[in-house]
Amino acid sequence: MGRPETPDPAGRAVPRPPDATPTTVAVARGQAQCHPHRARRTTVDSPHGPLAALRADPVEEAAAPGAPATALLLPGYSGSKEDFAPLIDPIAAGGIGVLAVDLPGQYESPGPEAENDHRPAALGAIVAGIVADEAAAGRRVLLLGHSFGGLVARAALLAGAPVSGLTLMDSGPGELPMGGRRTQLDVLEPVLRRRGIEAVVALRDASGEWSSTDPQVVALLRERLRRSTAAGLLGMGDALRAEPDRTAELVATVRARRVPTLVVCGIDDDAWPVSVQRAMADRLEAEFAAVPGAAHAPNVENPGALLDVLVPTWRTWLRE
Repeated sequence: MGRPETPDPAGRAVPRPPDATPTTVAVARGQAQCHPHRARRTTVDSPHGPLAALRADPVEEAAAPGAPATALLLPGYSGSKEDFAPLIDPIAAGGIGVLAVDLPGQYESPGPEAENDHRPAALGAIVAGIVADEAAAGRRVLLLGHSFGGLVARAALLAGAPVSGLTLMDSGPGELPMGGRRTQLDVLEPVLRRRGIEAVVALRDASGEWSSTDPQVVALLRERLRRSTAAGLLGMGDALRAEPDRTAELVATVRARRVPTLVVCGIDDDAWPVSVQRAMADRLEAEFAAVPGAAHAPNVENPGALLDVLVPTWRTWLRE
């Protein structure tokens, strides 16, 4: 599922299933955030000023019946809208528009000065407003949140966001469990508070975590880290170590509003264990998928396999 038509050994065209991913995605290792796409740069309104976004219109001929749909994509901690670059054109080719945003305080979006205003509940209320604006424009919204963005997406739904589907990607039921990613937050917090973002950039450079990444992407990662606000990084980082498990609230909401839900993660996710995310999906009575060849960011590590999950699932939701 999710591959283009290919000839069989006799030379006949093998028809592609109607809900398969429209195109394959060939992304060289470390180049995903700079993958070319046809989205246009735009902004969406928020109480803190215009949030930077990428918007792509759907291919109308491929759209499901009914009102047009938009996938609203929320990045994780220290991420940005560019993390979804490889997904944009294939989702649009599947008849679903795309709106990928920088959350308040991330990269090109202004944010509040108080750290507490960067917690999921506060940001969720802002995202709920974006969803409401999309709905008022006559679009059905499929909300996806990656990692910290998943906690924000959940909060948006609990705040009343009128979504037509919810996808939690590599995001758990509450705070990060003990492990390397939480330890990294513990180490970076005092550096950021005492020495500022430039010291954090220097630490990232020294760690070698960008060593296998394309130089153009490294330049983007440095630039977006420098332009993200300290309050945002501190507030999000604190929330990742303190967010309560709100799954019971989410279960009640998705059941009452009959919101279709998907939990998807890389099969080697090193943030929230895959078993924890699968258990959360069971509690939500949600569909679950593990993406092969991916860890915590299948959108950049194996976007083709991720799209094979997202596009058919979302199209099914829109038909129903």
